[in-house]
Amino acid sequence: MKTNLWYKTALFVYKMLDLVAESIDKLVEQQALNSFYYNSTNFTDNSTLAVADRIIALSQRKIRLINIKVAIEKSLEKCPLERAQLLVERYIDNDKAFEIARRHDYPLRTYFRKLVKAEEFFADEMQKRGYTEERLESDFQEDKWILDVYKKFKSRKFKEEVDFFDEGENF
Repeated sequence: MKTNLWYKTALFVYKMLDLVAESIDKLVEQQALNSFYYNSTNFTDNSTLAVADRIIALSQRKIRLINIKVAIEKSLEKCPLERAQLLVERYIDNDKAFEIARRHDYPLRTYFRKLVKAEEFFADEMQKRGYTEERLESDFQEDKWILDVYKKFKSRKFKEEVDFFDEGENF
């Protein structure tokens, strides 16, 4: 069974992508303004070429993140409403499994089955847009905070199975 960890990670970080893009804009502006100041110790850092390279790299990073955001939105739009709702509630809103199951009046096992189907559908839609897990991994390499989210999802693989039974007893 596929884990779809990069797709879960993309959904989870979705709500932060606009904020990161705005921060990149500020960094670009700061790079341009700071390039005005010259001293002999930072000549290579403030050369026109070095500043332009940093600004281009930041701009490319922003473009990658915005493209991923658009792909997530388009993939969610293609999902049937129920599946899209489950994905948004679980990964974007970060609601607990038993809360979502209760809200939709599902037994917990049914909720998990539907969530897996929704994740698979979303992953297929992202792949249709060229976002394989390998591409997401590559595109997110520069963003340590996103890699940290991925690692948490990866380490929680077994914890979610345990939570399933713990929450099921209280449900």
